[in-house]
Amino acid sequence: MKTIRIILADDHQIVRAGLKLLLDSQPGFRVVAEAGNGEEVLQRARELKPDLVIMDLSMPGMNGLLATEQLKAELPEIKILILTSHEDQVYFRQMCRADVAGYLLKRSAGDELLNAVRKVISGQSYYDEMLISRMVTRQLGIPEDQKKGPARSLSAREEEILRAVALGFSNKEVASQLSLSVKTVETHKVRICEKLGYNGRADMVQHALRLGWLEPSLSFPPSGPTLSSSRD
Repeated sequence: MKTIRIILADDHQIVRAGLKLLLDSQPGFRVVAEAGNGEEVLQRARELKPDLVIMDLSMPGMNGLLATEQLKAELPEIKILILTSHEDQVYFRQMCRADVAGYLLKRSAGDELLNAVRKVISGQSYYDEMLISRMVTRQLGIPEDQKKGPARSLSAREEEILRAVALGFSNKEVASQLSLSVKTVETHKVRICEKLGYNGRADMVQHALRLGWLEPSLSFPPSGPTLSSSRD
């Protein structure tokens, strides 16, 4: 199994120490360098070419915002997962425009960070669910009585699959949970996009957000257990 090489960028040494201990305890993960500011993380990334940078936003000198934008411009193949205390939508939108692979709040549990790292490394995106729901709801000004409205053109099965896709679950995970074949899940996804006139997962995520399907109080599937942590 390939070892995932990670750089930690955070100006608090004790935070880096805790993250390093957590990540290094996982098979296949290795923290290869640490950085306390944007200049340092850029230098380490240029030298080591890691698979992933876990980036704080508030750092002295060059902050994480500027470091992320420069790193994406110079070394776009390196995945970046933002780990921050900032819940402001301005930071979130700026990092989405910079095409980061994930955005997670520091208050999240360690298991959630590990899950985020695994998803990001596998090529998926991972965004703090509570943060997305609150920010998009506020930004779009969705009335409370409209947030739970169903998509009338979709079947109940298609709604289940759309929400699972928006939450970042793989085709294999959705198929296993709903007792379907992977091919059937893929077919449903194509039909969903055709019905709603969407181009892919990004549009599906926005649709689910507008309907309130990504709120933390809701689960997938609605009446069943959570999906397993298996990967494709």
